[in-house]
This record gives sequence, structure tokens and C-alpha cells, in this order.
Amino acid sequence: MKPMLPTLSFNIPNLPDFFHEVKYDGFRAILSWDETGIEIMSRNGKSLLSNFPEIRLFLEKNAELLKPFLPFMFDCELVCLSNPFRADFSALQVRGRLKAKKTIEEYAVSRPCHLMIFDLLLLKGQSYKEKPYDMRKEALKEFFQAAGFHLHTDNFSEQLLQFVKPNEDYSELMGKIELYDGEGIVSKKKTSTWEEGKRSLDWIKSKNWKYVDCFVTAYEKSNGYFHLAIYKEKRIVKIGQVLFGLKPDEKQALLQIIKGNKKSEDDHFLYIDPSICLQVKYLEIFENQLREPHFHQFLFHRIPEDCTYEVFQRQQKNLPEQLEMTHPEKPIWHKIDIKKIDYVDYLRGVSPYMLPFLKNRLLTSIRFPHGITDEAFFQKNCPDYAPEFVESMSHEGIRYIVCNNLETLIWLGNQLAIELHIPFQEGNSDQPDEIVFDLDPPSTDFFHLAIKAAQLLKVTLDSLNLTSFVKTSGNKGIQVYIPLPKKTFTYEQTGMFTSFMADFLVTSDPESFTIERLKKNRGRRLYIDYLQHGEGKTLIAPYSARGNDFGGVATPLYWNEVTEKLGIEDFNIKNTLERLKNVGDPFNNYEQARENQSFSQILQMLEERK
Repeated sequence: MKPMLPTLSFNIPNLPDFFHEVKYDGFRAILSWDETGIEIMSRNGKSLLSNFPEIRLFLEKNAELLKPFLPFMFDCELVCLSNPFRADFSALQVRGRLKAKKTIEEYAVSRPCHLMIFDLLLLKGQSYKEKPYDMRKEALKEFFQAAGFHLHTDNFSEQLLQFVKPNEDYSELMGKIELYDGEGIVSKKKTSTWEEGKRSLDWIKSKNWKYVDCFVTAYEKSNGYFHLAIYKEKRIVKIGQVLFGLKPDEKQALLQIIKGNKKSEDDHFLYIDPSICLQVKYLEIFENQLREPHFHQFLFHRIPEDCTYEVFQRQQKNLPEQLEMTHPEKPIWHKIDIKKIDYVDYLRGVSPYMLPFLKNRLLTSIRFPHGITDEAFFQKNCPDYAPEFVESMSHEGIRYIVCNNLETLIWLGNQLAIELHIPFQEGNSDQPDEIVFDLDPPSTDFFHLAIKAAQLLKVTLDSLNLTSFVKTSGNKGIQVYIPLPKKTFTYEQTGMFTSFMADFLVTSDPESFTIERLKKNRGRRLYIDYLQHGEGKTLIAPYSARGNDFGGVATPLYWNEVTEKLGIEDFNIKNTLERLKNVGDPFNNYEQARENQSFSQILQMLEERK
């Protein structure tokens, strides 16, 4: 079955009789389940089931809930969600190219993909194609509710079928897509029917374009494409080619300039030295090439030497207007050449993984207004000049910032709040919802002691049937987390446990570990800072950067990474986003682990030992 297709528009639609949906960058698909079984067919008529077995497993797991609605058919997009408004197309391409069954199964478990369901074609054997879009959408919503599925988009959710919500306000939705670096919007006429294989004006797509200043290097005779490049350290680097967007007279004029100024020619190309500058809009970079490039304008006032890789990188950031950045080129980490714009881009990329840990927490930040080599200061109070989107909460006379949204995180980045420290409970609670052991060696030279302590803790916590998580501190140590049910235990109870575990570690190896508070008395031993876990105390948030010269990041790890090969400086602001893309988030199941901890039984045992 050929899907219905939207028509691309370069203008913002003013369409009162349209709904607007997030356009996700993935594989267009039709999901069907009938008497022949489950099938997911791509736009090109190929089955996607073998490379994405997690979708079949999810459906089969929920078979009893879904059987009353069979046979059904949905129009959808298969995606690797990065956040509620963006899908990672390059990660999806990796999944689509996998051949080894074992590797496919490993990815399906560690980084499952989602089906974003946006249209209903068949339900209980009844066709909905002829019904108007708004009626189809309401019936689809009712199906999700009847099946017991949530309606919000959640990239961490184990619900692999997700509902694509219709929105009334185009501008508000596009603002979110720009903020979260999404692909764009599909606007759909409320009265439109679903027409197989048709590219319709009832569906209009608008893209969240990025722009690049570049120059022409060649004309390809066989297809009419103009090849593009930029300078990187005085080398010419190819970034793709463009044809769409050029009007016939513009194309003809450009071709005549190339013919009149060509430096060489062969059977396939006309070549020209860098001289003609263009601005091209595109969606994203994939395999070092522009995706969906369209000509935007000639840059008669620019010279090719202006079209550099550094400018290209800045243009990719594409932040909304309300989050205009001041001094984007300010150096922050001099040793590793990280500027403010790079740091803000890091926060934007890591936000889906960091924000859940910041949510509703009273934030203490360490700001480095002139970079990490200069003076820093702690900030707790929310300043009067903070924008309206910055939430706050008062506690003991201090109006704390509460970072509950990406806008606030980016604003903090522009303020050069580098280190983000949070307490062990939410702002409306005085009860901890996690235990954290801070394993603090005397210096990075003794990081091996932190590894040793973490390994010993892991064995012990496993024996107590406690699920634990581990991360680097980003500085010189390791931190071990035990998530707990919220508003269930007191700091007195958790303190009894942390004290017991600290004593256990020191008794196990007194030459390596200590609970001595005074640094001068610790010697070369690792300090088990069990007192750091207490009311009013804070700890560096997962994925927060640190104000050290190597740009350390408090990085969640998989337990099998905690070996003697682990190096604290291996986890930094330059490689964390790539690490997330390659290995996923080790804290992905953190929330699910809360309710299954056997902590009450352990407390009872400790009480009996008194």
C-alpha cells in the first residue's frame, strides 16, 4: 500500500481549518494486524519487522488488550526518538542496515525504536480512510485510551506505539520543534480523507530548516546538480549538492557562470575554483552530507574564504529567537577548545537524559562567567532577570531555580552555569528518593581505588537484592546510586544504611578506604563520603559538566564498564553525546527500578542488629 504524502511548503501556513502534527524523521510505515499476522511495511513495500523485532514483541505482549480491535491498520513513522519532538534519523539508518540477528536483538533491547501512530486506516475491520481527518484522529485517540496506552510522547517509554497529538497552534508547535531541534510539522485539513499514494494539498509539510553558507565546486552534467563545499583549515571539504529551490533562470545563470569560468571539464563534470557563494537550507547532516538541501539565496557579498567549517557549525545550532545567546564564541574550556555555543549545544543534546534528574529539584549551580580558568561562584537564588519560563521554588528563605524544561537548561547554559548540583529529594518533599555513595579518592592518580570500592559495593548490593546504578563524578571519583520509592523513607533510615555500608567497606579493606573527615588524616586512602547523603546536601547531577580543564562530565556507566581499564578523563563534554548515540543511556531504567527495591527488609534487619 502506497501512503498518502504531504506537499512541501516554504511558507508558514495560515490555516484555521487545519490541525498540526510533529513530523518525525524516520521510516514511513503501515502497521497492520489481521488474520495473516503482524506486518510493518515501508513506503517502498519492504517488511521492517526483521530489523525492528521489538515492535512485534510489544504487540504480542499486549495481544489480549489489542485483540478486540483486530483487524487494524495504522499509518505511522518508525523512529529512534531523541526527545518528544525529534527523531534521530542517523541512528535509525544504523538499525536498518544491521544484518546479524544477535546484534539486532541487542539493539532492540538496549535502544528500542518507537512507532509514532498518526492516522487510522482500519479498526475492527472497518475502514476509516473515507472519514474526515478529525474523526479519524478522535477514533485513534479513543483506541489508545481503550487499550490502556498513554497519549503523551515519551522517548523513554516502554510503550512502543505512541500517539501523535494534533495541535491547534502552529506557531507554538514550531517553537517547540525549533527548541528541540525537530524536523518540522505536517499540517492536515480537518475534513481531509486518506487517499492512497496521493501527494495532497490537504497535507502540508513545513520544515525546521538549517542554513549553510557554502560555495560551488562543480556542475554534474547527467543530473544538473551543483556540488557544494566549505573550507576547513584551508582544505576544501565537500558537503553535498543542490538542485531543488533554484528557479529556471537562476539555474541557467549559475550554469553560464560556471561554463564561462570553468577550470577544467571531463565527461561528467564542469569544475570551477571557489568563487560563487550560496546559502543552502537543509534538514541535518548525515554521513557528512546535507540531507534534503534546497537553494535559498546567492551570497554576492560573501567570498569563499568566509564559508568555513566554524561558521557551518554555528549555523547548525538554530536556537529559537527567545533564547538568543550572548557571546557564543566565548572560550569556556580552553584546553579542549570548547566555546559557549558548544556547551549550549551539548546541553540541548543531552537534555532528554539530564532533565528527568533535574525535574522538581532545588538547583544549586556553579557559574564560570569567564570560563573555567577564571573565578567561579555558587548560585542558589533565582535572579530577578530570569525569564518567565524559568520556574522557581522557595525553601528556607531562598528562591531556588527549578530546571523543569529545556528553555531553562539552555538559559542556564547561556549564564555559564557549568556544574548543576541537586539534592536527593524533590522540592516538595523532605524524604530522599535515592541513596548515593560518593567514592572520593584523594586525586585522579588514585582513581583505581574508586573502581575497587564501586566493584565491592556492586557485589554487596546485588547480594541484598538492591538494583544499583553507577556514574563517574566527572571530577576524580565514582558515585553509586540506589533509586528508592518516593516519599517512603526518611534520611534517618537511609543514613543508617549508608553508615553500615561505609563501615563494611572500611572493614573489608582498611588500607584502601576510610571514613575520616579530615583530609590530612586520610593519607592515600579513598574517602567513603556517606555523610554527603543527607538532608540539605547536594551532588552533581547525571550528565552535568564539571569545571575542570579536561571538560569532565558526570557520566552514567554500565556496570560492566567499571573495570581497571576505566579512565576518568575518558568521559568528557566532547564525546558524551556520541557515547549516548553509540551505547545508549545506562540510567534508562532508573525510574522503573524504584518500586522493586527490597529496602524495607534491609532496614528491618539493621534495626534488629541495634
